[in-house]
Amino acid sequence: MDELVTGDAVVLGLRPARLPSRALATAIDLSVAGAAYLMVSVGIVLSAGSLDEAAVAALAVASFLLVLVGGPIAVETLSHGRSLGKLACGLRVVRDDGGPIRFRHALVRGAMGVVEILFSVGVVACVASLTSARGRRIGDVFAGTLVVRERVPTSYMEAVPPPPPWLVGRFAELDLSAVPDDLWLAIRQYLTRMGQLDAGVGRSMAERLAGDLAARTGTPAPQAVPAGAYLAAVVNERQSRDARRAFGRALPTAGAPGGMGTPGGLGSAVGSPALPLAPPAVPPGGSSSSPSSPPPAPPVAPAPGAGAPPPPTTGFVPPA
Repeated sequence: MDELVTGDAVVLGLRPARLPSRALATAIDLSVAGAAYLMVSVGIVLSAGSLDEAAVAALAVASFLLVLVGGPIAVETLSHGRSLGKLACGLRVVRDDGGPIRFRHALVRGAMGVVEILFSVGVVACVASLTSARGRRIGDVFAGTLVVRERVPTSYMEAVPPPPPWLVGRFAELDLSAVPDDLWLAIRQYLTRMGQLDAGVGRSMAERLAGDLAARTGTPAPQAVPAGAYLAAVVNERQSRDARRAFGRALPTAGAPGGMGTPGGLGSAVGSPALPLAPPAVPPGGSSSSPSSPPPAPPVAPAPGAGAPPPPTTGFVPPA
């Protein structure tokens, strides 16, 4: 089984694509881009009759850069890693931590693809993909990306457990720009495999990851929040930001219909362990209810004769 295995011997729910499927997807993309480039070149030749040779050469170079280089970059950026060939083969380009790619990832892959695929007729890309443990070419290594297969059985998909509802949205102002992808990957691996770890080992690992995450964000982790709950809440915040950036809307929050923590939501995915997270502590002598919530109304006794419940039947009949 060609799944992504890290140095900690933890299997991640991403299945890297191999050379045959990637070569087929690249051939489809190159066919479409070549047809578009041919049409643009014919249009330039027909409309450049009054131009000199230097202008025609400049238009040819510009059309090459825009169609064969800029076209794939724009398509991968706008489709979040799914070009026409990858869509036909069921592939997608993702970051090393499984998140959606951005413009800088597509730019590095496209720039390196000019040398790997166009100039060397795909020889460099094939050799690099064959020698890589995860089938990556040089552009993927420099961009920090990975081509994965999307059409996999649902039993192989590992969902990150959702945070408790009282932590959803609490870290909306947290700066996550300085957190590296390898730390996100380690946190995701811990959250998806925490149910298989020893209690002491899992607790120490969660505290270490929470300390590293707090150091990267510049904001200390809350003292009253368990380390596992803190990690799950921050990962949920990052996924919500990626969803808003990619699709214009956030992930469903916990407790919402079809959301995380409800049947059919993200928290009920196959293989996702339950987070042993406790609710916020109640202060001594206080109440778990919100200070702004009104006190419960006292029970109202029913009026005599107005629907009062009948006395219980004991089976004893008094003498006449």
